[in-house]
Amino acid sequence: MSDVPKTHPRYLSLTLRDKIVEGVEQGITSIHGLIAHGRGEAFDYLIGEVTQPFAIEAIHAAAAMLRLSNHPVISVNGNVAALAPEALIELGQVLNAPLEVNIFHTETGREKKIREHLLKHGAPDVLMPTTEAQLSYIDSNRKFVHPEGIFRADVVFVPLEDGDRCEALRKMGKDVVTVDLNPMSRTAKQASITIVDNVVRALPLLCEEIRKLSAADMEMPTRKDYDNEAVLKSALQHISRSGNGN
Repeated sequence: MSDVPKTHPRYLSLTLRDKIVEGVEQGITSIHGLIAHGRGEAFDYLIGEVTQPFAIEAIHAAAAMLRLSNHPVISVNGNVAALAPEALIELGQVLNAPLEVNIFHTETGREKKIREHLLKHGAPDVLMPTTEAQLSYIDSNRKFVHPEGIFRADVVFVPLEDGDRCEALRKMGKDVVTVDLNPMSRTAKQASITIVDNVVRALPLLCEEIRKLSAADMEMPTRKDYDNEAVLKSALQHISRSGNGN
């Protein structure tokens, strides 16, 4: 952290901002990621920079969906790699799920740098996009995936997702679990389950919830009572009350 004291009321938020800047300097995060992070930071401020009940509800449903998945895969972009590499690796371990690099801007070998960054933080392996498998319904670089990773997955965990790819994954019949601070984004609306929270808070809670699921829980159908639209509505109502000073 630069010169911001720990007593600063927004110390943690500013720490995360520095991690994104460091990610850019290391070639992990795209310069465009700074804009995306700033947008998310604004929404985090509006939800109080704490994990709200609507996020907890989504985390419970996401844990069940991921544990019941036949082949879950964790998609990693530059922002989440810079913000929470250890938590991503922990999620992969509790799910026995691979991490796969998938990004929009591939300048200066960023895919390889993200992989090296995750390996440095303890990932046993990281899948890379290939030309051997491509997603349908999308034309950007994010269509290139690993044949044994996202291409095969029935559930894809995609924190800080790109809306176009989320839509493509859903059209291909895959479930998508995302973490998105903006409840109005295309990703938030199209995902199967949207956790409206900061990824650095949501990931440890998700790992904890997955570990708590018992064998009896696993015999139950995946949260059929879960309503993603209702969860997003709750998030918007909370933001509206915050904006009105309540």
